[in-house]
Amino acid sequence: MSKSPEQAGTKEFFDELLDEADQPRPVAAHLLHYLQDMSPRELKRRTNAVDAAIRTMGITFTVYSDGENIDRAWPFDPVPRIIPKREWDQVSAGLKQRLRALNCFIHDCYHDQNIIKDGALPASILADSKNFRPQCRGISPPFETWAHICGTDLVRDGDGTIYVLEDNLRVPSGVSYMLENRHVMKRVFPELFQNQNILPVNDYPSLLLDTLLSLAPEDAPRPSVAVLTPGIYNSAYFEHSYLARQMGADLVEGQDLFVGEDNCVYKKTVFGPQRVHVVYRRIDDEFLDPEVFREDSTLGVPGILRAWRAGKVAIANAPGAGVADDKVVYAFVPDFIRYYLNEEPILPNVPTYLCMDPEQRAYVLDNLDKLVVKPANESGGYGIMVGPKASAATRRQFAKLIRQQPRNYIAQPTLMLSTVPTLIKNRLQPRHVDLRPFVLQAENMHVTTGGLSRVALRRGSLVVNSSQGGGSKDTWIIDEETA
Repeated sequence: MSKSPEQAGTKEFFDELLDEADQPRPVAAHLLHYLQDMSPRELKRRTNAVDAAIRTMGITFTVYSDGENIDRAWPFDPVPRIIPKREWDQVSAGLKQRLRALNCFIHDCYHDQNIIKDGALPASILADSKNFRPQCRGISPPFETWAHICGTDLVRDGDGTIYVLEDNLRVPSGVSYMLENRHVMKRVFPELFQNQNILPVNDYPSLLLDTLLSLAPEDAPRPSVAVLTPGIYNSAYFEHSYLARQMGADLVEGQDLFVGEDNCVYKKTVFGPQRVHVVYRRIDDEFLDPEVFREDSTLGVPGILRAWRAGKVAIANAPGAGVADDKVVYAFVPDFIRYYLNEEPILPNVPTYLCMDPEQRAYVLDNLDKLVVKPANESGGYGIMVGPKASAATRRQFAKLIRQQPRNYIAQPTLMLSTVPTLIKNRLQPRHVDLRPFVLQAENMHVTTGGLSRVALRRGSLVVNSSQGGGSKDTWIIDEETA
């Protein structure tokens, strides 16, 4: 297999597999030599096998178009992203540190708010937060942990530095695709796993189940777990059903559960009500309990917040955890690490300008052609303006939005996102990537060995979300020392 002219001699971006001289990095040498030796006919046969495996395994995602839900085959590129274990160990330590600090912050928000009293966080950040839930004040979930599952987005800049781009603490998604990407690669390229120590990811469902079970009320000798889904029309329904099946948990919708007079949560069955001790909810706060949040919600369970407050059921992630899932709050996470843990951050944030600050806002408005502007509480890549690629009309529109709602916007420099060789029309071409590892916290902490690498399949694009034309890759953490 040959590199395209676009791939050869590329020096503008850090390439995850090729060094500055376009030679394979040591950790990627085996893979790239393998691909170079593969004939075009064999490569075509393997890529067809990848497509067939995805169809056979039913790996899909849902997009919304013209008011319709459309299931599409998962877009997957067979050239993996590779990270050496010695580097990943440092990343893993940084992710654990970060989630510990975030959970300390969330717990503080719903109790004494010492971080505000001590002047380490402006009171307005919390006062104007869309995801702060006053109904959660005074609640102390097990282990004082609110965000039990976190998907942290990482990017590598042009000099090779790994930055945290954002934290996803409400209902983070994507881990099922991380697992299925590995299954596809092992199915189609089994020989690649024979002579390299590629660390496994398939223990995630059991680690997730252990995390959830550790949250169960003490009066539950044999706790039961249910995955609460909005239903088949949700864009992440594939993941909800996949994780429930892998854990041996019940997949339920709100109408399948009810809260009894004893404040316990029960599942309706043909054998009568059966108690549920832990709910892994994949529903946003506002739809979770119509008694407390949106009265018109038909997705949630009336009274489930009352049951949670009474300690009769555990909910992961806990209601209210989204207070830390805010791009304005994100800017303060390094301060949280210093304040709560008395440590220096291991992983850096991307430099961030807060439009709510008059001086920083003025800088942003004067430099919209150079910056990426993001809304504080959107996800999925929506509502973002990439200044260097935006039209003058778009920049004017965002300037107006920033002036109208300064608390709702942040800005960051346009990063030189790293690339990975990607198979485009049977030729290797560089495409930009990010990475979403998953972190679990309850009685113990775990970080996935790798994560979901998302790739912008369009040339020059920085948008990696599958709903906007992106795809994914398997992520290999390779232990070179024991290879």
